[in-house]
Amino acid sequence: MLESIAPSDQKEVIPEHFPLSVIMRSRPALDNTWVDTVWDAVGVTVGEHTRMNGDEPLLVHEEEGTREYLYSGLGVNLYLDQCESYYHNLMSPKPGCYIVARTEEDDETPRPFLVSMSFDEAHAYLEGDAEVFTVAIPPELYRWTEAYVIANYVAVKRKKRKLQDWKQQDKGHSQS
Repeated sequence: MLESIAPSDQKEVIPEHFPLSVIMRSRPALDNTWVDTVWDAVGVTVGEHTRMNGDEPLLVHEEEGTREYLYSGLGVNLYLDQCESYYHNLMSPKPGCYIVARTEEDDETPRPFLVSMSFDEAHAYLEGDAEVFTVAIPPELYRWTEAYVIANYVAVKRKKRKLQDWKQQDKGHSQS
């Protein structure tokens, strides 16, 4: 079920949630004594996908020791207080979709649990114990985020503070 928001001056309703799945790839770690497998994110696929194995990822491709898994049931939520971060992400030279994953102590497999369009949110998880992967934004997700930012964000021009002459202020106080 899509919950929607509509700003008062906007006629179009923009959904708050965008369903998607994540594709993760594992490949053998060559010449690495510390790990056997290296993981990375391949991308995100738009829309809801049926989970065939419950919570387990679906193996979608395998070739020469490299495996790609589909993690379904995820999505992106947009929040008003993150609009500035979405704006800067979309305006950057290489906009990204951030996949946040955790690994269990007994398993090297990163499990995606969050997808975000906010660099600030992804960075906060990166400072913790989560892994963050950046992938290209699918066109549908880009357009949806762009529409949300246009409807809800007004860039504020930052004002440079004027330097104050503290010596002049001190002279005025000492003469009183």
